[in-house]
Amino acid sequence: MKAWVLHGINDIQLEEVETPTLSEQEVLVQVKAFGICGSDIPRIYQTGAYSHPLIPGHEFSGQVVQLGANVDKTWQDQRVAIFPLIPCQSCLSCQKQQYEMCAHYSYLGSRQDGGFAEYVAVPVWNLLPLPEGVSYEAAAMLEPMSVATHAMRRLNPSPSDTIAICGLGTIGLLLAMLLKEAGIHHLLFLGNKDFQKEKVVELGFSPDAYCDTRTEDIPKWLLEHTNHHGVDCFFECVGKNETISLAIECTAPTGSIMLVGNPHQDLHLKKEIYWKILRRQLHIQGTWNSSFTHHLEDDWHYILDRLKQQTLVPTSLITHRLPFEQLEQALHIMKDKTEEYIKIILST
Repeated sequence: MKAWVLHGINDIQLEEVETPTLSEQEVLVQVKAFGICGSDIPRIYQTGAYSHPLIPGHEFSGQVVQLGANVDKTWQDQRVAIFPLIPCQSCLSCQKQQYEMCAHYSYLGSRQDGGFAEYVAVPVWNLLPLPEGVSYEAAAMLEPMSVATHAMRRLNPSPSDTIAICGLGTIGLLLAMLLKEAGIHHLLFLGNKDFQKEKVVELGFSPDAYCDTRTEDIPKWLLEHTNHHGVDCFFECVGKNETISLAIECTAPTGSIMLVGNPHQDLHLKKEIYWKILRRQLHIQGTWNSSFTHHLEDDWHYILDRLKQQTLVPTSLITHRLPFEQLEQALHIMKDKTEEYIKIILST
């Protein structure tokens, strides 16, 4: 089969490799569509993976074409999405069905071979059957959608809350989409690109709800748009000192901050910023991955139900559709920012 193989930092190549051999509880998924996560860029070009060679990619969907010896025959030919975190099933978190918090997890695309390939071996436990009408493209976006859902549901804002979203990449815009679908409409957006403002308007929000951080005094702008109260909830989707400090500075007393963005470097808070956490009695929490338990109330089923009902259309955020062979071009668009993009989807 063909696969994009990461041999080391800045060394990814399209190669002919052996099709995976299945264990008793695995299936072979023929990849139909896959996305590139922002975390794939540093993994490929800066830090490398846990071991090499490795096939990256954890946002993908496909069709089951082969079964391991102990897999139920009903999985044959099923269209599926894939939860990429493979839990140990034995640690304390797994015993509580908090699988995203597993102490000894593996991960498709970072710790073992993932979806930048024609075929992937996937534990049957990690499969989610796709209803008719849910496309492979939409299913490949289930993972980032579930990550955004996890952040939203952990914070659990109310319809009356005023909410700021800082960082309008895929996760930030998916959050906007999810919050609106959940009946929360008082959203303010902090971005630094003209096309981000266009996307905010396309999602049905007023252009006046967008703050261009390149030109505006952000704290002043937020105060003016909240009756000088500050926002009730702040989703920080960047992961930088400046934006985390901004969240603390601009959140109202007893308000909530959700840290979503992966950190870019070591983080340090100024003393006066730390004091604001204490004196305003702010609630600050983090979010990691998404809940997947095979129960209808988990994050993945929450999204799948809305995709089925078409109350959410994540594919509207796809800016580039490319064939499998053009993965390297897609990676360079994201790494070098040669073109404006939100979500890039490739198909095999």
